[in-house]
Amino acid sequence: MRVLIKNGRIVNEGKVFKGHILVENERIIQVIERGKNSVELPNADEVYDATGKLVFPGFIDTHVHFREPGLTQKADIFSESRAAAAGGVTTFFDMPNTKPPTTTQGLLDEKFSIAAEKSLINYSFFIGATNENIDEVLKTDFSKVCGIKLFMGSSTGNMLVDNQEALEKLFKNSPAVIVAHCESEAIIKADTAKFKELFPENAPAKIHEFVRSAKACYESSAFAVKLAQKFSTRLHIAHISTKKELSLFSDLPLKDKKITAEVCIPHLWFSSEDYKKLDIRIKCNPSVKSRHDRNALRNALVNNVLDTVATDHAPHTREEKFKPYFEAPSGMPSVEFSSAVMYDLTKKKIFTLPLMAQKMCHAPAEIFKIKERGFLREGYFADIAIFDPEKEFSVSDDEVLSKCKWSPLNGFSFEGKVCATMVNGKFVYKDFSIIEEKAAMRAEFKK
Repeated sequence: MRVLIKNGRIVNEGKVFKGHILVENERIIQVIERGKNSVELPNADEVYDATGKLVFPGFIDTHVHFREPGLTQKADIFSESRAAAAGGVTTFFDMPNTKPPTTTQGLLDEKFSIAAEKSLINYSFFIGATNENIDEVLKTDFSKVCGIKLFMGSSTGNMLVDNQEALEKLFKNSPAVIVAHCESEAIIKADTAKFKELFPENAPAKIHEFVRSAKACYESSAFAVKLAQKFSTRLHIAHISTKKELSLFSDLPLKDKKITAEVCIPHLWFSSEDYKKLDIRIKCNPSVKSRHDRNALRNALVNNVLDTVATDHAPHTREEKFKPYFEAPSGMPSVEFSSAVMYDLTKKKIFTLPLMAQKMCHAPAEIFKIKERGFLREGYFADIAIFDPEKEFSVSDDEVLSKCKWSPLNGFSFEGKVCATMVNGKFVYKDFSIIEEKAAMRAEFKK
């Protein structure tokens, strides 16, 4: 099967140019820059006219919580992979705080089996570290598993690792990327107690910025960086949310970094000013912080201090989420709209199209050493997101594809949306509609 994507504006490896992409079976076999080669277009079984559209490598979301197994009232791999496909995401890495937590080889294999049957897009899973399972983690075949997730602050699933001996053993011996959630548990506990005393009832969601404070983030991130430097460990710190943490990272070229950092869509889009309107919808860990912090994160992304953009997609049912502040879980769905948010920020001249491709496609592939994905290159898998910059839409809870059926972006309007998503040479989303095509593969990694 040969598919020709013609006349698109291709966004790839620092360039934007008009051209065509020829796909045969699972692979890209030709990328043709229009005007450079005055050759006839190749024959194809199917032609997709991308005139006026942007053509990106498929977006790689290295931080999602698809909730399966055990928490499928919130979400599952089938429902969330559909939502991801609608956002142009072609590969996801899922976190281990499911039920039971993914902390053994057997439980890891079970998740891969579920994804092989149910996912619409490519997939991998983190194995989770605990205080007791470091030897089990180190048995993992990291040519087939994306990395190790380390919770240095508690979150959904209670997988906190706070034993110094276990931490040192992991950092000393890890052959793979450690992705760390960094918030100081001691600081959070003290601040939680303080605010519960201040607000014994009807606590406003805006206190979350101080319950999960900038200090808690910085102290934990600094500790993780110190451990990584001590043992020369490959460390990737998840969802940076504060200006102060940025001092821990460098703006070296990506190939020269051993310590890298991620920023997530909620922290790039929202600020603490939004609690007044959005309330519990934007309660997440680490918390959404000040406009000053948000703007610093945006600048750090431009200046290569921050390396990847992910979502931390973390759905909860409406019944769970819309409770009083101290009872409501942290987390929000965002995988369906991450590309629309990032494109909006390019329209506002905060980012550029090549930077969007770098942070959402190229850098994730490089950091995690994903084989033959993340770029529009001849011979690579044909994972492609086609984006219509003219498509206007408003986010509505009722139309959200995630199983939870709500979004923190409810009521927000955007101009620009993914119109087609190709996974391994097959369209799984086309003309703004899901096609439940069996195309997904398990991602593989270079050692």
